[in-house]
Amino acid sequence: MTTINMLSHADSVQGHGVLTAHDEQVELVRTELSDEFSVLENAWKPCDITHFHTINPDLLLRLPGAKLKGKAVGYVHFLPETMDRSIRLCPVARAVFYRYIIWFYKRMDYLVTVNPYFIGRLAAYGVDPTRVTYIPNFVSEKKFFRLPEETRRSLRLDRGLDPERFTVVCAGQLQKRKGVFDFAEIARAMPELQFVWAGDYTFGKLSDGREEIAELIRTAPQNVHFTGLIPHDKMNELYNLADVMFLPSYDELFPMTILEAMNCRVPILLRDLSLYEGILSGYYLKGHRSGDFVRELTRLRDEPTYYEDAASMAWKGHKFYSRGHVAQLWRQFYKQVSCENARELSVQTSKNPFRA
Repeated sequence: MTTINMLSHADSVQGHGVLTAHDEQVELVRTELSDEFSVLENAWKPCDITHFHTINPDLLLRLPGAKLKGKAVGYVHFLPETMDRSIRLCPVARAVFYRYIIWFYKRMDYLVTVNPYFIGRLAAYGVDPTRVTYIPNFVSEKKFFRLPEETRRSLRLDRGLDPERFTVVCAGQLQKRKGVFDFAEIARAMPELQFVWAGDYTFGKLSDGREEIAELIRTAPQNVHFTGLIPHDKMNELYNLADVMFLPSYDELFPMTILEAMNCRVPILLRDLSLYEGILSGYYLKGHRSGDFVRELTRLRDEPTYYEDAASMAWKGHKFYSRGHVAQLWRQFYKQVSCENARELSVQTSKNPFRA
């Protein structure tokens, strides 16, 4: 049986998509692929495949040992440009960190990205695109699902929300790139709606625009509710507060929050970004600027048929990114890596019979 060592420090910070993606992927492999693959986490023993979920330097120190008899797989959760509006660093530290990100990726035997758009972006950094595989995220139907209408109404009351008022929800880190200022601007333009933002400063004091966002929260209109970090096991309740999931982010890979909301049959409204086209086309509504978003939210509130069509689009996306489909992609990928590793070890042994 092929052994896979999952290396990650994603749990060092709570409330971000990398941690959710790690937990879902590891659980998927353990349950759906256990007939062929045995999974360990942060183990020190040599394995056939070592899967690096995060890029921490102490994990990279384990790379030489991982490559002695196995292959190294790196998960691409971000690129330098996606960090620009997430973390605030001095120019020297930023340059060193960004070079380290690409240096790390180049030392992997294989890379997996959750968005095919980033295969070309990686190639522009000199990463061999034939070593990059696209496998989308997915979320569990057992954890994220639509609740009965009466329960949804009760949840709004528990959160201090008007159960009859059209409710717009966003789940995301408090960062400029997430579009939090646009979210508040649209809320001011639509006082008849109520807006909820769930999320915190993932990078603490290094979070980009922290002081400005803190001031925004302090002066936000009464129809905007900033909840702070919500535990992952309570996130299904958050999406069930929503009439629409609205993420005005300027840069993403593949937000787990979109998939989670889709599982709850909630319409999705996003900024019109080219990086969404290959993964979400036909599953969401979009806009370029605040006026577009106001118009879409107005239609969703006032036109029942338009709303139902948008909810059906989201549900269609949920069915496409099903557990079974993504599990099969991981099976094919890990088998390919395992077979190549076996071939190379066989060649090495034939050249040096004392190596075995």
